[in-house]
Amino acid sequence: MKRVIAIGSALAMLAVPAGAAAKPDHTDRVNAAKECRTERGATDATREAFVAKYGTNGNKRNAFGKCVSRRAKDEAKEGVTAHKSAVTDCKAEREALGAEAFAAKYGTGKNALGKCVSIQAKAKEQEADAQDKEQIADRKSAAETCDEERGTTAESKAAFAEKYGTNENNRNAFGKCVSQTAKALHQEHEDEQEDETQA
Repeated sequence: MKRVIAIGSALAMLAVPAGAAAKPDHTDRVNAAKECRTERGATDATREAFVAKYGTNGNKRNAFGKCVSRRAKDEAKEGVTAHKSAVTDCKAEREALGAEAFAAKYGTGKNALGKCVSIQAKAKEQEADAQDKEQIADRKSAAETCDEERGTTAESKAAFAEKYGTNENNRNAFGKCVSQTAKALHQEHEDEQEDETQA
């Protein structure tokens, strides 16, 4: 669960410049580490996919640290985006309801806007978290699918490498397969959600 934006800080952040860079804080890094542990998973296939995605040094032992760094930045960015969107939505709601009805719903004076922003930003961050979890689940599922497709025989592994590999020795085949399969799964889920919305 992400940080709960306090009413006071919500008011203070109303003045955050549009171009301000999001810097990860302790909570962002803790949440990122949880997401990375989940994405890494416990099977050989999910761990291989994790290392293929994040590892950058010779033995790719830096994968977890790279994952936490990348996801912490994403967490911070999601927080800033959620807050900015909440400010816009709350101002629009105040305009639509009128000051009196808005104050009755959220509180009096400047506190009303701060409380609205806090509630809305928290909801938007939770929505972003849910999307992250879905993408992680798709990637783990893709890793298992690709591992199954690769098979265990020399022939099946060679065919798999030829099909997905793009570098000189086709060693990136597994990572490429996982990436393509996860992207297809994610698109499938988005299409399903769109169909449900239109129904």
